[in-house]
Amino acid sequence: MTIPAQFDAKTIENKWYDYWMKNNYFHSEPDHRTPYTIVIPPPNVTGVLHMGHMLNNTIQDVLIRRARLKGFNACWVPGTDHASIATEAKVVAKLKSEGINKNDLTREEFLAHAWEWTDKYGGVILDQLKKLGASCDWERTKFTMDPDMSASVIRSFVDLYNKGLIYRGYRMVNWDPEAKTTLSDEEVIYEEQQGKLYFLQYKIEGSEDFLTIATTRPETIFGDTAICINPNDERFTHLKGKKAIVPICGRVIPIIEDEYVDIEFGTGCLKVTPAHDMNDKALGEKHNLEIIDIFNEDATLNSFGLHYQGQDRFVVREAIAKELETIGALAKTETHLNKVGTSERTKAVIEPRLSDQWFLKMEDLVKPAIKSVLEDGEIKLHPARFNNTYAHWLNNIRDWNISRQLWWGQQIPAYFYGDGKEDFVVAETIEEALKLAQSKTSNFSLLTSDLRQDVDALDTWFSSWLWPMSVFGGIMDPESEDFKYYYPTNDLVTGPDILFFWVARMIIAGYEYTDKKPFTNVYLTGLVRDKQRRKMSKSLGNSPDPLDLIEKFGADGVRVGLLLSASAGNDIMFDEELCNQGKAFTNKIWNAFKLIKGWEVSDAIPQPESSKVAIEWYEAKLQQTLLEIEDNFEKYRISDALMAIYKLVWDDFCSWFLEMIKPAYQQPIDSVTLAKAIEMLENNLKLLHPFMPFLTEEIWQYLAHRTPEEALIVSTWPEMKPFNAGLIVDFEHTIEVISGIRTIRKDKNIPFKDAIELKAVNNDKVSTYFDTVITKLGNITSLQYVSDKVEGALSFRVKSNEYFIPITGNINVEEEIAKLTAELVYTQGFLKSVQNKLANEKFVAGAPEKVLANERQKETDALSKIETIQHSLAGLK
Repeated sequence: MTIPAQFDAKTIENKWYDYWMKNNYFHSEPDHRTPYTIVIPPPNVTGVLHMGHMLNNTIQDVLIRRARLKGFNACWVPGTDHASIATEAKVVAKLKSEGINKNDLTREEFLAHAWEWTDKYGGVILDQLKKLGASCDWERTKFTMDPDMSASVIRSFVDLYNKGLIYRGYRMVNWDPEAKTTLSDEEVIYEEQQGKLYFLQYKIEGSEDFLTIATTRPETIFGDTAICINPNDERFTHLKGKKAIVPICGRVIPIIEDEYVDIEFGTGCLKVTPAHDMNDKALGEKHNLEIIDIFNEDATLNSFGLHYQGQDRFVVREAIAKELETIGALAKTETHLNKVGTSERTKAVIEPRLSDQWFLKMEDLVKPAIKSVLEDGEIKLHPARFNNTYAHWLNNIRDWNISRQLWWGQQIPAYFYGDGKEDFVVAETIEEALKLAQSKTSNFSLLTSDLRQDVDALDTWFSSWLWPMSVFGGIMDPESEDFKYYYPTNDLVTGPDILFFWVARMIIAGYEYTDKKPFTNVYLTGLVRDKQRRKMSKSLGNSPDPLDLIEKFGADGVRVGLLLSASAGNDIMFDEELCNQGKAFTNKIWNAFKLIKGWEVSDAIPQPESSKVAIEWYEAKLQQTLLEIEDNFEKYRISDALMAIYKLVWDDFCSWFLEMIKPAYQQPIDSVTLAKAIEMLENNLKLLHPFMPFLTEEIWQYLAHRTPEEALIVSTWPEMKPFNAGLIVDFEHTIEVISGIRTIRKDKNIPFKDAIELKAVNNDKVSTYFDTVITKLGNITSLQYVSDKVEGALSFRVKSNEYFIPITGNINVEEEIAKLTAELVYTQGFLKSVQNKLANEKFVAGAPEKVLANERQKETDALSKIETIQHSLAGLK
């Protein structure tokens, strides 16, 4: 079998992914084995692969492939989320470009367009994940709007309603005027923005006096229904019981008293706009004030806005300020920094708005989720510092607004049979709803045609919070074989930005429906940023196309590049050089494999002692690294685990082990050593496979003829065994000895083909176990241990041991003496300058300890070097 000179990633990736799919390695069914389960954080159905997905899904694939090798029944469930707000916005924009207004369509007509969009673009990202090597169980792919998934959501709503946990309330909500829907509190991002503070003058009815009020939103005066003062504020005693006139609109409003007003803040007078501020609404209810909503759903002003009707709120803000100034009702303006709520999805500025919405009571539901993470440790967040964030959110949780004014999503299963707000029933089907309505009204002549379903859809998160259960049918059939076998799942890999939106809510739902945790560990990845620490985004143009990176560096190279710098919870400063490093590692492994396969083998020659020693050492080193890897995986230090393997393969296997066993030029290798070398390479491939699946499977299949049952993907993780740690320590000394020999060869221009002698004074009583390796890698004719220094020899030190290479005819003694003398003079001069610095009391008193330690180390190194040079000179004279 001819081995290609270069590793052709593109051809190999397609070949092996097709092979894995054909042999159904990714699919899992319940059996006698212990399950290991991961559910994918479902990306938006209209999404495409970005760098965050690359990182997140590479980590998941590493975990699932390793579990497969360790004998678990590994199941990674893929899927996508319908992403109600984002997807509906895209469909609306597409229809608009075609001259179609959503409002001119029926719900069914719009949903037909949405499904057409989803069928066209949905699942693209899942196909792209295959290019990365993701070994998902594609037969289990789920979409949050699949019929069975939607049925789970509806059943959950009905169940929670029947438990008294879901209620309908007229509340102040967060309104997204761009998406024209409510948002939960968690979907609002507060950003500091520079604005203005407007000081408005309201005339006191029946007098020429004014009172002044400061506001950031002068356009909302059309909704003012009172002015509020603190009853204890002596400045405004004269205003008690009086009325004020709202500028422009001329509405007469009462001046009310309430200790809610902060005497020290602003002017001490507060305009009350109950329809457009949470606190104002509370005041309005307390004082029975009129509620005037001045905005349309797109945040343009309605008829209450008078001549500003139909204009956008921000346009009106500028215009009304000018009008107020013109009529003398604007005292002054000041620059003002305040926090403005924006929509997480559309980035639109949020409007507080009174609306009938559906809410889920969270106070009791959240308790098991707090206990499991923060008290029992039944669920662990990695890194643990996110426990503080989790605690803050859950200890301050508010009722969840779960209704959205959208059509794309699960329609709320509430059916109205009358005009009253309470004239509704909740049921999974309209047929069940009819029975409930007939019973509730005692009107058994009611028909399904008399019922109208709530037009709103449920929040996307109300669907995905059931994900670990619903993908296995656990809501609809808690006794199903799949659900009982795969749930609870094991690990969840996601970003900290959805720790509350998704992770915490899945934990809440898990305990509510199963009294069990949905997963045991949550690995929170960092954000992928550019070299300037900016978050990668299309708008900044700083995010590379992951598929282009795979094309350029190969999937294995990109995976390694990302993971080498991806410690849990820490942001990655992404640089393409990382992927280039991954590609270089790929080539290094390929070349090592080619070297081994290129050796001629002989059964006739005995195994050299140096090869026997090398094998024993590498087996110990492999076991030590395996122990380190297991510890890192246990602590979810995936990057550290990869780095341990990287060093094992690059440094220990390629740089040392292969050199130690390599046969002489054009000579064969003994069969025993070659067999062991291949065994060691196979162990390396097993460790590497979760990280570099394509390269490792290709080499694995080249090393021997393998049946589908013997493929690397379904092989066995290396077994942990006791090992001789002393061998590893001794070899570190051996490396320094070999390095010392190589340095002298290089400095003295002694070619490697010229054999040399080596004599050593073993003051440290170091083991001589690796002497055959030193002899081979140093091309030493003889290695002798002596009791005294050797005269007429070049020397070097390793700790207290001294090593001597007798002078041969290849060295010009006079030139060497001159060279060493010059080096001695330079080093003595350097030592003097360092010692002068350390003798300077002013420098020592003012320098940081780190600087002083560095200077003292320089002194120590220089003294040691001088001693070595003097020994060498003494030996030459």
